[in-house]
Amino acid sequence: MASPVIDYPKAFGWNSVAAAAVFAALYSPLATYFIFKIVQERRRVLFTMTLFCLIRVAAFIMRAVSLNVESAGENLGLFVAIEVLLQTGFFGLLYSTYTLVVDRLELCDSRPPPIPIIGNLLELFKNRRLFRMALIIPVALSIASINIISNNPTSSTGVTLRKVAAILFLVLTAVQVLQTLVLIQAEREGQDTLRYSSSSLGAKHASLIFGLIAILLLIREVFSVATISNVAKANNEHFWYPLVALPELLCAMLYTIPGVIPPKPKNNDMNIDTV
Repeated sequence: MASPVIDYPKAFGWNSVAAAAVFAALYSPLATYFIFKIVQERRRVLFTMTLFCLIRVAAFIMRAVSLNVESAGENLGLFVAIEVLLQTGFFGLLYSTYTLVVDRLELCDSRPPPIPIIGNLLELFKNRRLFRMALIIPVALSIASINIISNNPTSSTGVTLRKVAAILFLVLTAVQVLQTLVLIQAEREGQDTLRYSSSSLGAKHASLIFGLIAILLLIREVFSVATISNVAKANNEHFWYPLVALPELLCAMLYTIPGVIPPKPKNNDMNIDTV
């Protein structure tokens, strides 16, 4: 007896071809912008943001195709690939924010937070390699959970891995929010000593823009944890697009504000916007 044919996108709550197409279209000029910036100046954060936008373009195009083409919707491999791209892309977005915030913190004389354990935690996570390794763990767990849940939605192992990954992402995002708050306070207190070599909006108000980015990332992760035990609600497009997809898109757009991603240093001067 032949096994039943499963339309995976519909089974997991995907419905809108138009929404996926719109997001693919919105990410395309962002990807082009960051590629253009790389041509001008090779910086790791620009490569990371370019890769993030390209991953999102590919993921949303594939999502639209899987919803619009019957045979594609029945392809488990395609469905898993889309989910993996959507999960792993967040790594680049959060790590880019982390890198830029830590760069600016290194130029500030910031006061330690009033709670010592938080101060020690933030100091520990200024280690870029440690933060990067910490980010890789939930990414790997997410990929493993996707593979398990796509084959068996009721698998307790898959659900557990998904929960652990979501919680770890939330913790790391919360750490980034705290680092951004420390940066905002430090730059506000040191306004007379910080030097700006650019009058651009992003260079002057980068810490506040990073604060907005941190809030958007936190919204995404709070939703992920809030729906941690309910896959149907987590994939419900009425919630997923405004609380997951849209915050990511807005973050990417904020990075295009001139001065938010500073130019590469051309000399030994420690100017705040040449990190």
